[in-house]
Amino acid sequence: MLERRKAIATLLAKRPDDLVIVSGLGSITYDVASVGDDDRNFYLWGAMGGAAMVGLGVALAQPARRVAVITGDGETLMGLGALATVAVQKPANLAIIVFDNGLYGETGSQASHTRGTVDLTKAAAACGIGFTLEVDNEAGLGRLAELLGSYTETLFARVAITPTEPPRVLPTRDGVALKLRFRRAVGA
Repeated sequence: MLERRKAIATLLAKRPDDLVIVSGLGSITYDVASVGDDDRNFYLWGAMGGAAMVGLGVALAQPARRVAVITGDGETLMGLGALATVAVQKPANLAIIVFDNGLYGETGSQASHTRGTVDLTKAAAACGIGFTLEVDNEAGLGRLAELLGSYTETLFARVAITPTEPPRVLPTRDGVALKLRFRRAVGA
């Protein structure tokens, strides 16, 4: 398994100019911000379960840009039905990347359902997302990072991470400011 802060840094080290990020609440947002706050980052605060659907909306509205939803297993489990809607829409410019530590980290680190019987990658495939990846080592993470600049169909990747809690890097929580700067960055 991978350490999530280092994995985010590797994933975004060679971020393509056309890639916008929608990050799920909590730890993933702190990690995305830790590699550099960017106007192309749309941080979701208090919107648990909504990252995939927000990312889908951005992907459909901005077909010339790549969109990466980066979120956690708990957030994905809360909005599991979103995978079906994403699969039906089939946006070629959308990647959903789930960092899975098997914990509901934002509510006290209880074991999530991915520690039991739920396999998010199989769920995404069962919904109809044809390009799925399991990432649990540096080589797989490097491949995923390269794909962020070249994928041509909806992509779902589950990244297995260790349950760590690095220091928080807090971007602004001002929703209006985030919305306005993101809209400027994507030309909306």
